[in-house]
Amino acid sequence: MLIIEHLISKALIPEKMLRSFIPVSTDSHFPIQNLPYGAYRTEHGEIHLCSALGDHIIDLFVLDEEGFFDGPELNDQFAFQDSTLNYFMSLGKAAWMEARQTLQHVLSEDTPTLRDSKLLRERVFKKREEIELTMPVQIGDYTDFYSSEQHARNVGSMFRDPENALLPNWKHLPVGYHGRASSIVLSGTSLHRPKGQTIPKDSEQPIFGPSKNLDFELEVGFLTGPGNALGKPIPIDEADDHIFGLVLVNDWSARDIQKWEYQPLGPFLAKNWATSISPWVVTTEALRPFETQAPEQEPQPLPYLEQKKRTTFDIQLEVFLKTEQSETAHKICTTNFKHLYWSMGQQLAHHTITGCNVQPGDLYGSGTISGPTEDSYGSMLELAWKGTKPLKLPSGEERTFLEDGDEVIMTGFAQGEDYRVGFGEVKGKILPPL
Repeated sequence: MLIIEHLISKALIPEKMLRSFIPVSTDSHFPIQNLPYGAYRTEHGEIHLCSALGDHIIDLFVLDEEGFFDGPELNDQFAFQDSTLNYFMSLGKAAWMEARQTLQHVLSEDTPTLRDSKLLRERVFKKREEIELTMPVQIGDYTDFYSSEQHARNVGSMFRDPENALLPNWKHLPVGYHGRASSIVLSGTSLHRPKGQTIPKDSEQPIFGPSKNLDFELEVGFLTGPGNALGKPIPIDEADDHIFGLVLVNDWSARDIQKWEYQPLGPFLAKNWATSISPWVVTTEALRPFETQAPEQEPQPLPYLEQKKRTTFDIQLEVFLKTEQSETAHKICTTNFKHLYWSMGQQLAHHTITGCNVQPGDLYGSGTISGPTEDSYGSMLELAWKGTKPLKLPSGEERTFLEDGDEVIMTGFAQGEDYRVGFGEVKGKILPPL
């Protein structure tokens, strides 16, 4: 079987040395070491699951149909015959590993099966620039956390006492709230400026109108696989088995609407109008070579949140802003996923400690990711420090918050010796209010 052949060959070749028979540049986000999952619309209008390799996508429906996934976990499962990844994600870690190993074997420069079949290659490979990517997952539920200590300190300093920027609970649990899954959109979707109630300065009466303090939030989200039964928490040492992969997230925010509505229950309309995600799901296994030490936690978390292995991923994150007057996008933020105080495993263990059941395809946002320097802050609120330090752009324009016509582009990748594992982009443009 293909998977058995590959397990033997992989023992001899370290993954970082693998090469595909399709050339991939060293700065591409999608080498054979990545192989993220997505979905695309075929020329006949059908939705097929796919992966990415260099400038191409790989039609997984065709490979599945041709019997390439013949290992013990995937044989006769038809895991890639759906239009979303939900069923495949539900199969669990052994199936995910088997699919990855099979793909790496089939795409290796030393494997002739696909490499030497022109007819099959024409069916399997499409140029990425020529196809339309679609939402890869049916997202049933969405939770957004607040896990960056620097971001929490920045916001606390702005709106409360800088000496007591963190609320008493912050270092004891991953703070979060339940978001709106129906308004999660794919990268490239343009969004109308939302309207709502705001409270003018020195006024006791709210007014209704378009948000004036529109913002982006740089986040990374993870998607769950098998999930858990209602009433049965996911233990912290098993959380990793339930996390399928990661996506880039822009959790757009209307700061002025939120300021008026959030007390006492938290964000509502300020956050429910749109959340953008990247089209490619990068698996945790692809990111495994980039594990690094997570921030030290003090005080020590309660036992259900204690991790034996306190690691995270070294993923460089960047935000670019393109205005209608500028020809190119200007980088306004560089930060890193490793700055998050609360890990994905802790987030999931805390989320389910009450017995809350999570399901395949549920999305969990990290919350805004900010680093220790002013150019590493993951929102306009911080970059322009609540409007007191306007961002100066190469076009001569200034920004304190987003204006109509502004496009926000986020990207992220983990850098290896001569390859990188990346997410591509998540982008969105702000349109005038309806």
